[in-house]
Amino acid sequence: MDKKVTPYGDSSLGKKEQVTKMFDTISGKYDGLNRVISFGIDVKWREKVVSMINNTHPESVLDIATGTGDLAINMALQTNANKIVGLDISPGMLEVGKQKVSQKKLSEKIEMVLGDSEALPFEDNYFDAVTVAFGVRNFEDLEKGLSEIFRVLKKGGIFVVLETSVPTKPPYKQGYNIYTRGILPLIGKVFSKDRSAYAYLSKSASVFPFGEDFNNILRKIGFTNVKDRPQTFGVATIYEAYK
Repeated sequence: MDKKVTPYGDSSLGKKEQVTKMFDTISGKYDGLNRVISFGIDVKWREKVVSMINNTHPESVLDIATGTGDLAINMALQTNANKIVGLDISPGMLEVGKQKVSQKKLSEKIEMVLGDSEALPFEDNYFDAVTVAFGVRNFEDLEKGLSEIFRVLKKGGIFVVLETSVPTKPPYKQGYNIYTRGILPLIGKVFSKDRSAYAYLSKSASVFPFGEDFNNILRKIGFTNVKDRPQTFGVATIYEAYK
C-alpha cells in the first residue's frame, strides 16, 4: 500500500499519529456513520467473521483495531471464548467501546487495551484467534503489523480479516467509483467536522492490495490455507488464514 495515503496529507505527523488523531476526532459519530456509509451491510459482514471464528472454538481472541468494540462484543455474545481483548491505537474510540462493553455487562469477558498493532504487548503464541475489521489498511507498516499478528497467534490458530476492496466487474466497479469519490466524502462532510477523515477512508481503500494480492502478502508472512471471500459485489472481502 502506498504509505503516502494519510488522513492529513500536509501534516508533519507520521501515518500512525495521523490515524490516531483522525479516529479520536470522529469517535463519537463513528458507529452511526458506519451504518450510513455501508447501508447497514457491515453488520452482516461482521456476523460472518464471528461465525468463522466460532467454528474454531477459540478460548482466547484478539480483535485488533477494535475501534468502538462492535466485533469484540459480537464475539463475546456469540462464541464460547472466555477471554477477548480489543486493542486499538485511538483512546477516543476505546473510550466509546468501553462504555458499550460496560452497558452490555461484558467487562469481565472483554478487555479493551490501548496499543499499537505493530508492537503488540503480548507473548508469542498467545491467542487462539485474531481478527481485524476495517483496520489493516491503516497499518503504517502492513507487513510488520501482520508479522506481529502471526507472532502472537498460536500454532493452528485462525486469523480473519474484514477489509474494504474494490469491485472489478461492471457495473459495480463504476458504481463503486461514483459512490466512494463523490458521495462518500459528502456524507462524511455532513456527519463529521473532519472532512479529511472520510476522504482518507475512501482513498486508502482504493489503493489497498486486495484479493490475491493480499493473499500473497499473508503467505509471505507465513500464514497458510489462505482464502478470500468477496462480499456484496466485491466492496469488501473477508480473508481467512492459519498459522
